[in-house]
Amino acid sequence: MTTSLATDDPSRVRAIERWFGRSARDLPWRRRRTGYAVLVAEIMLQQTQVARVVERYGAFLRRFPTVRALAAADEQEVLAAWQGLGYYRRARSLHAAARFVVSEHGGRMPRTIEGLRRLPGVGRYTAGAIASIVYGARTPIVDGNVQRVIARLDANDDPPADAATIAGTWRRAEELVAEATAPGALNEGLMELGATVCTPMNPQCDACPVARWCAARRAGRQNSIPPPKPSPTVKRVHHHAVLVTRGERLYLEQRPARGLWSSLWQTPTIETPRRLRLADLPVRLPVPVTDIADVADFEYRTTHRRIRFHVFCARSRARRGTWRRPDDVEDLPMSNAQRRVLALLPRSGAVSG
Repeated sequence: MTTSLATDDPSRVRAIERWFGRSARDLPWRRRRTGYAVLVAEIMLQQTQVARVVERYGAFLRRFPTVRALAAADEQEVLAAWQGLGYYRRARSLHAAARFVVSEHGGRMPRTIEGLRRLPGVGRYTAGAIASIVYGARTPIVDGNVQRVIARLDANDDPPADAATIAGTWRRAEELVAEATAPGALNEGLMELGATVCTPMNPQCDACPVARWCAARRAGRQNSIPPPKPSPTVKRVHHHAVLVTRGERLYLEQRPARGLWSSLWQTPTIETPRRLRLADLPVRLPVPVTDIADVADFEYRTTHRRIRFHVFCARSRARRGTWRRPDDVEDLPMSNAQRRVLALLPRSGAVSG
C-alpha cells in the first residue's frame, strides 16, 4: 500500500544534490562526461556489479576511444573486449548503437531523449541518464536503486516488479527532478544513495541526507520496504565440454547466433537436461575423437540457469575446423565458463609437448 507524503519538500532534492557533491564515489565514468563515455558505462552497468565494470571500463575505452572507433570495429573484436562482463547481448547493442550514431548522426551523440531512445539497446533509463548527466536535461531515471529510495521515502510497499508500481515510481522521479537545480546531480545522487546508503538490507539511515523526510524510517519499516521481488525460476542443465586436441592445438567452435552466449567461442560442448554417459559423447562431437576421458566437473550459475559442466579430454586427427594453440585464444570472445574449461587443459595432459 502506498502512503505517499501529502506534500513534497524541495529541501529533500537539495539535500540529495549537496550530498552527492561531497560523497560521490570516484568512478572512472564520472571523470569523462561525454555522451559516448556515459553510454558505454550505462550499458556496462546493466546487471553487472560496479567493481567488475571498474575493472573493464578503462580497457574498453582505450580500445575504442570514440564512437567512430567502436562503430568501425568487427563484432568479434567488440565481444572479445567485453569479456568478463557477461550478458553479451549488451555488447552487440552498444556496437549497433555506435554504428547508428555514425550512420544517422555523423558520429555525434544525440542530445535529446527522443534521439537517444532511437539508439539500439537504449531504453528510457539509459536515455535519461545520458541526457541528464551529460546534457543537463530535466528528465527522470529509475533503476533498482532509485526505486528503493523512492519507495522508502514514500513508505510504498507495493510489489516493486508490478507494472503499476514501476509506472508510479517514474512519476515520482519526474516530480523530484522537476524540483532539481542540477538534474544530473539529483539522478546520480539517487542512484548513489541507493547503492551506498539506502541499501536493500540494513540501510545506514544515520548517514542518509534525506532521513528526516523518510516515511519508511519513521514507521520503522526501512528493512521491509520495498518487499522482495520473487526469485527467478532457475533451470538446471548439463554442459559436456570436451577439450579436443591434435598435437599442440585445441579444437574450438563458435556458438549459434541466438541463445545463451550467442556467437561466442567454446570447446565442443553438448548441452542436455541430464548428464550423458561417457560412451554417448563421441558420436555427438563435430570431429572424430579417441582416448576420451573425464577431467573435472564444476557448477556455473547465470540468472536463470544452474549449469553443471562436465569436462573431458580427447584426441583427434581431424584437420577441418578451427584449431588454436591454447596460449593463442585471447582474441576469441569466450564466456567466463569456457575460460574455466580451458584452464583445466594443462591438468588434463591432453596436449603433448
